[in-house]
Amino acid sequence: MRRISLVALGLVASASGLVAQDAPVLIQGATILTAADAGKIENGSILFENGRIVAVGPASEINAPSNAVVIDGTGKFVTPGIIDAHSHIAAESINEGSITVSSMVSIMDVIDPTDIAIYREAAGGTTTSHVMHGSANPIGGNNAVIKHRWGADAQGLLFQGAPPTIKFALGENPKRSSTAGTGFPQRYPATRMGVMDVIRQAFAEATEYKAEWDTYNARVSGGDRSAIPPRRDLKLDPLVEILEGTRFVHAHSYRADEILQLMRVAEEFDFRIHTFQHVLEGYRVADEIAEHGAHASTFSDWWAYKVEAYEAIPYNAAIMTDRGIVVSINSDSGEEGRHLNQEAAKTMKWGGMDESQALAMVTINPAIQLMIEDRVGSLEVGKDADVVLWENYPLSSYAKVQTTYVDGEIVFDVDRDREMRTQMAAEKDRLREMLGEGGSR
Repeated sequence: MRRISLVALGLVASASGLVAQDAPVLIQGATILTAADAGKIENGSILFENGRIVAVGPASEINAPSNAVVIDGTGKFVTPGIIDAHSHIAAESINEGSITVSSMVSIMDVIDPTDIAIYREAAGGTTTSHVMHGSANPIGGNNAVIKHRWGADAQGLLFQGAPPTIKFALGENPKRSSTAGTGFPQRYPATRMGVMDVIRQAFAEATEYKAEWDTYNARVSGGDRSAIPPRRDLKLDPLVEILEGTRFVHAHSYRADEILQLMRVAEEFDFRIHTFQHVLEGYRVADEIAEHGAHASTFSDWWAYKVEAYEAIPYNAAIMTDRGIVVSINSDSGEEGRHLNQEAAKTMKWGGMDESQALAMVTINPAIQLMIEDRVGSLEVGKDADVVLWENYPLSSYAKVQTTYVDGEIVFDVDRDREMRTQMAAEKDRLREMLGEGGSR
């Protein structure tokens, strides 16, 4: 795997992540798209220090500290860091497809900090990703939220304090995974109704398991020292957290009928689906999704790549937004995660979303879906300094990132990247010359 030199990028890694921001940064005179109530600020400035935003507003009202790095933003744009609500980057494995319920496994255990996609997506302005288990199982594994702190170790990538989530999946993927093939033993379910049965049965078991623990805890609280704890079940523990409202379900979904079915099962066990992922037929059941209290994270214009996706339409995000659902645009792709700004901009054509609505779909809306909106997703005082400086209008096909900051530290800079490439080319030439003089080795 090709790695990018941190020295060439001017980044220094500590044991668990990048060192703290060493000097205040002031970007002045730019057009600032805050993704907050302040909206667009023409000729604005933003100041961040110690990894947090300390001021944002008209340039005339913000002065630079004496030790600040001052960047001329004239003719440029500033946005919050882009947040990808559905990603599979930076993980050494994605699916544990051998069983139908794999809630005992976690993406956090397989985070790969050397995945070049972390850097490449930072080059496209993405600063936070929801790294999800795959869709081979009706109930999949636990997910991880990471920041694109290129150069950090696996622990240093994790977004500390992000509420825990889990992946569910409906339809073709979990039922197709049961098809026997080379190296893949056949397993239940093989139908859509079987997928729903697996989920219902798992929560029936989790309800009984929770009752056993509730009884035990009540006895202990009452002073009963003879109480024996139930046997721990690592498969059911995350499902109990769902029932208790401390772990949140993100469900892979396509068809309207299955979206309705999963909401009914959730309501049967008194919990809610937090976010429907893909949700390509969400436009057909938008009122029901809104009434259930779920969010929706969808594609901009992916369809017809399999039968389930044939009824997808480009107006999906706009229609669900109009019906009161918090909607995000996600990538599900290491490549698409590099230009989510343009994917969001497509909603302005397909559905008439305005600038602030489109930007929200890759900033504050996914932050809300991941329950990290108090930290990221908009440019507001006190939030993390996840900031992107653009050379062109970010919601256009000409958009180009100049610098991406995570917690106030540079994780991508176009000039440093060019310098790095020059250094790498020179090193390759030097090695070729050595080999040419000394023969092959």
